[in-house]
Amino acid sequence: MERGRGPVIAVSGSPGSGKTTYARYLSEKLGLRFISGGKVFRELAREKGLSLIELNKLASVDPRIDIELERKLLDEAMKGNVVIESHLAGWTLRGVADVLIYVKASLKSRLERISKRENRLIDDVLMETSWREAIEANRFLSLYAIDITDLTHFDIVLDTTYLSEEEAKELLFSLTRAILKKRLMTS
Repeated sequence: MERGRGPVIAVSGSPGSGKTTYARYLSEKLGLRFISGGKVFRELAREKGLSLIELNKLASVDPRIDIELERKLLDEAMKGNVVIESHLAGWTLRGVADVLIYVKASLKSRLERISKRENRLIDDVLMETSWREAIEANRFLSLYAIDITDLTHFDIVLDTTYLSEEEAKELLFSLTRAILKKRLMTS
């Protein structure tokens, strides 16, 4: 942990994995700011007058979209005292974040969560989520050499498929606090 900066926690995961829920919870429990990469991406789409799918398509051919998003998230990380959640935060904030967390869940669980959250049919969510994940995985690998299946550098990888939201929150809080405490002692 960089002295004086305050902790930086990066939370990544696939759509519907719970990354926003758990990142927001950690920020509240630890008294840190909360930044959502998804919210920043949606703001970029609005600024450009595009839908999320249109912006994703544009980002697949124009690296400036992701660069702008990741620059904004890095700027927030450098201020410290923050939990940042985004699909790529665990890779792009590596070396800056004090704790890297990856949250995952089965496809079925993720689709059910998204369907419930957005009040949409599972079949529609499946089509959009499958398309989005395929295009993003390809984009991240081809443009940035980030293999989103490589989780080896994460401090915490938690599968939330069979955990209640409360169980997952408490586990993540306990593990994160322990890692921060040890990192603080060694810096």
